Amino acid sequence: MIEKTLDELEATGENFSVDKLLDVRARTRRAIHVIARQIKSGMSEDDAKDIAKSTLTEMGMRRGWHHIIVRCGPNTTKDFMERSETGVVLGDNDIFFVDIGPIYEETEGDGGDTFVLGENPDHARAKRDVREIWERTREYWFDSGVTGQALYEFAVKTTEDLGWKLNLDLSGHRLSDFPHSAHYDGSIADVPFELHPDRWVLEIAIIHPDKTFGAFYEDLLLKDQSFPESVFAV
Repeated sequence: MIEKTLDELEATGENFSVDKLLDVRARTRRAIHVIARQIKSGMSEDDAKDIAKSTLTEMGMRRGWHHIIVRCGPNTTKDFMERSETGVVLGDNDIFFVDIGPIYEETEGDGGDTFVLGENPDHARAKRDVREIWERTREYWFDSGVTGQALYEFAVKTTEDLGWKLNLDLSGHRLSDFPHSAHYDGSIADVPFELHPDRWVLEIAIIHPDKTFGAFYEDLLLKDQSFPESVFAV
């Protein structure tokens, strides 16, 4: 039971600005893709995390308000706080995701995306479908003005309709100037109010119903989800 009002849940500190939040969002998304381009077959998750740490340092970003997560293969089904199975190495035909929550000038970022090596069609579909589920869920929020609870009820059904299982242990949260936990440290899926833009991160994590892999995507809920072209420039 959430006892705070919506204003209390969506509160920010005196140093918060939407412009800063959007700037860090763009920096975070670029970092994810810079990190992913360096991750190769034969690497362990620890190797990939070392790459992520170095990349964030080079980009002038603190490592973050949550630990760096790189999951590959069977570990892509794990919850946020679960330990990865040891000894897992990225294969030639494999799937992995990157999830980072860096801080830049006291403003939080958070983003995650899935990447595929090789030609496995199930992996390619997972990458495509997790983004499709995220987009459909975001459109439902934008068009209908729903509560956090209703948003994830919709996400569950949409995920099942596409043949996947939704991991509700990864279900979105607040974002703001650091630390957002001073205002609300819980899940979107528990919020009984309509969610406003520029405050909430929508997370979608899917798991294959029969095979041991999944996919992940997360981003802020915004009126305009586009990124500057420079974000994805090589």
